[in-house]
Amino acid sequence: MTRAVLSIGSNLGDRLAYLQLAVDGFADVLVAVSPVYETAPWGVLDQDDFLNAVLVVEDPDTDAWGWLRRGQALERAAERVRDRHWGPRTLDVDVVTVDGVLSSDPELLLPHPGAHERATVVIPWLDVSPDAVLPGFGPVAELEYSSEGVRKRADLSLNIRETKIGE
Repeated sequence: MTRAVLSIGSNLGDRLAYLQLAVDGFADVLVAVSPVYETAPWGVLDQDDFLNAVLVVEDPDTDAWGWLRRGQALERAAERVRDRHWGPRTLDVDVVTVDGVLSSDPELLLPHPGAHERATVVIPWLDVSPDAVLPGFGPVAELEYSSEGVRKRADLSLNIRETKIGE
């Protein structure tokens, strides 16, 4: 059984619809979906604010690479364009951690670099897993990060839609 924490974000087009696309894409393996947060951009500041959430997923047949590939397929479905590092995007699906796996592969760094200091990951993750531990950093609740520019969007929510086998 592998369990993963995924961070999803969007700041182009119908941001909530793109997040929902990710939720729908993982519907068959979802354990939890965090509330939606609106966050100021990080890295490249001359872009619109993001909507962010965290998903907890679990599947006995999916390893860390499988989670990465599923996330990348959803980014392609959202027509994500990678023309600027940390630039605007329709959908970003980051694998934050997978069952404590550590990876230094440049294509799949685990835990995800910077996750320990990014409120866009930490705050929604704590909403769904208050006792979570980030490998190499300890309990998520004890991490130090700035919550400046992050606000919960109680007016927005992501829907977990049931899927039937074969859909």
